[in-house]
Amino acid sequence: MPNSTRSSSASARFRRTDGGPAARLDWRPSRWLLAALALLGILAAASLLASELPPVLAWPAAALVLGWTDRRLRREARRPPHHFVFRSGQPALVDGVAVDDLALQWRGPLVFACWRGSDGRRRDVSWWPDTLPAASRRELRLAAAGGEAARGGTSMAP
Repeated sequence: MPNSTRSSSASARFRRTDGGPAARLDWRPSRWLLAALALLGILAAASLLASELPPVLAWPAAALVLGWTDRRLRREARRPPHHFVFRSGQPALVDGVAVDDLALQWRGPLVFACWRGSDGRRRDVSWWPDTLPAASRRELRLAAAGGEAARGGTSMAP
């Protein structure tokens, strides 16, 4: 139907490439994750101070927890962005490199991706609702399902 309108428009972060079956998704660190890590670190330090630990142990332990929290926050915030391309029937691309073992998992509004890099190390990222809205999550689920359907498994029938 040439006069029909599209039911949804592609978001800025998840877009079709070349108008074909491939889709591209960008990842960046989540501000919500950084806020959650900061809150957990502060609460952990406060719980040490509120516990019955002697002050001579509680204060250094709380300082250690806050230092670890700061280190973790800086490390997470400095993670480089990644670019994912999903093509039907072909391996996904992560930063331009084909990845055969990319696994996506959904946990409510969170999406987790794990893969092995070209150096053999395991990599992982997570999309939080502030980096991947609901409409883009649906598009990601559809784009990722296309590659899984093409692989197929053994059938139950003989």
